[in-house]
Amino acid sequence: MNQSKSMSTRVLALAGLVQALAQVRRVADTGQANAAILGTAMDSVFRIDSPSPAAIYGGIEAVRPGLALLRDYFSNQQRDEQLPRLVLAVLQLERRFVRDDDMAQRVQAGIRAQSGNAERSGSSHPDVMNALGSLYAETLSHLRPRVLVQGNPHYLGQATVVAEVRAILLAAVRSAVLWRQCGGSLWDFLLRRRELLSAVKDHLG
Repeated sequence: MNQSKSMSTRVLALAGLVQALAQVRRVADTGQANAAILGTAMDSVFRIDSPSPAAIYGGIEAVRPGLALLRDYFSNQQRDEQLPRLVLAVLQLERRFVRDDDMAQRVQAGIRAQSGNAERSGSSHPDVMNALGSLYAETLSHLRPRVLVQGNPHYLGQATVVAEVRAILLAAVRSAVLWRQCGGSLWDFLLRRRELLSAVKDHLG
């Protein structure tokens, strides 16, 4: 795979990550997610074996909101200061996660245990979200650095909202794992802004 094609592929995983974290921010602030974007994030959790990064999200068009967020960030037009911090935190968390074989197996088993429910009721069904939120709380939330989500205390004080935030964070970690598998790194995100922006613009047209 040549370098430009590699960057074009891996930026889709980064878009999925940013898009999921934008929903984390939205849920924490308003108590509500965008249903379509939430569905894309949660579907990706259950697509363990897919032929391409695009297929994991159900097509490139499904991560267009994330690509737009990346375009704004790499063009210094991103208004949400918390979002890049969350991206960095999740990228760091992913490194701790993949080095913990026992935890990785527990998470995979927990996801598989919910796959039937996700197929029957949808990956963003409240029961599935609650289960995945609990899975995150029992596993990834114990790793450092912890991903600290700020938002409206009224919503973050509600158990269902907290579970939804955690479930979407699990989806974000899934995208971070994919980003790494595609050859991406924390340093790429920090230092290769021009190349990433070019790849993002190619997808957005």
